[in-house]
Amino acid sequence: MSEFFKDIPEIKFEGKDSTNPFAFKYYDAKRVIMGKTMEEHLPFAMAWWHNLCAAGVDMFGQATADKSFGQTPGTMEHAKAKVDAGFEFMKKLGIKYFCFHDVDLVPEADDINETNRRLDEISDYILEKMKGTEIKCLWGTANMFGNPRFMNGAGSTNSADVFCFAAAQVKKALDITVKLGGRGYVFWGGREGYETLLNTDMKFEQENIANLMHMAVEYGRSIGFKGDFYIEPKPKEPMKHQYDFDAATAIGFLRQYGLDKDFKMNIEANHATLAGHSFQHELRVSAINGMLGSVDANQGDPLLGWDTDEFPCNVYDSTMAMYEILKAGGLTGGFNFDSKNRRPSYTFEDMFHAFILGMDTFALGLIKAAEMIEDGRVDNFIKERYSSYNDGIGKKIREKSTSLTECADYACKLKKPELPGSGRQEYLEGVLNNIILR
Repeated sequence: MSEFFKDIPEIKFEGKDSTNPFAFKYYDAKRVIMGKTMEEHLPFAMAWWHNLCAAGVDMFGQATADKSFGQTPGTMEHAKAKVDAGFEFMKKLGIKYFCFHDVDLVPEADDINETNRRLDEISDYILEKMKGTEIKCLWGTANMFGNPRFMNGAGSTNSADVFCFAAAQVKKALDITVKLGGRGYVFWGGREGYETLLNTDMKFEQENIANLMHMAVEYGRSIGFKGDFYIEPKPKEPMKHQYDFDAATAIGFLRQYGLDKDFKMNIEANHATLAGHSFQHELRVSAINGMLGSVDANQGDPLLGWDTDEFPCNVYDSTMAMYEILKAGGLTGGFNFDSKNRRPSYTFEDMFHAFILGMDTFALGLIKAAEMIEDGRVDNFIKERYSSYNDGIGKKIREKSTSLTECADYACKLKKPELPGSGRQEYLEGVLNNIILR
């Protein structure tokens, strides 16, 4: 077996003063922060689709990167070469997890039975590669958006035949996920949405999506899958309106259809901003609802209104993300780099530079988030801000031991309340600067 990245060394931690482009500046896997090592806080995963498949094709241009790995694309030889390249890549970076769609692993055949045979073959090959390593599957999923049959959705399709093909893909993807020891299984909305309400029965479609998810849970548990199922919220693209618009919408859907005991959120930073939210907001909404599960670590471009899937480099965003994750007690899943190199960054070296950037960005975010918590100024300010609920009428409100009439009588006795305390936003932003920049 040939070495694909022979000119690239094993990536090691050298510290923030290092200028070595093939070294971590902040990600020190064994460094202990708040009682856990960095690699425990940050279970990083490689996205099979972007790292091993995406070659820079866009609507306006052909591929710029060579992801053939010495084999003819569309063959099982190529599929196995991607496995070899992926494991070499993960070993050199110290990444211990990967994520996949079914058709990332093998070329899809015209007959689903042949596709399933190929998936059996490649998953056997992956299992062999996993032996003797610490590399594991974080989560799997099925691509139910790329094939033309899914033009009107998968669970939400108007065709019962297509629904059954979606069910077959989910079933096989679950089989492979369990076979590879995956910690989770993701439903990304794909084309589960609509272009116009003129041809859409929204209630019908959402009921069918829920039916597919219930079938998946029942089947997954029957074959020994003990992990979490995830929904990955996204507001738009490829459909004009996706049914899993944001975390709050997805959580409401899960509760409405009785899926909330088995599902959590897989939050993607770029999807959060497309929904008009911050990454931090979506993480907190998930956490306060007990549904924070896993993260797709990337970022969007604020000047572009679509899903750019850029490698994360914004330390302010990663700090606030890690602040939410630490306060929530961590993830049941991990940090999947659903990120792709920019089209002009087409070399193997660029692939490594991108992962070093992303891993260092979240490592520094972890360091600074821990400092924020240990510093205490932000948490103490928030605690003090709501102190009027610690006693008196405020305490009765929190204990649900008062009434509308009692609250109204209290207000009438006051005649006029004082202004609530200052929000001190600028002060707190200064605190954040002080911690991040020191």
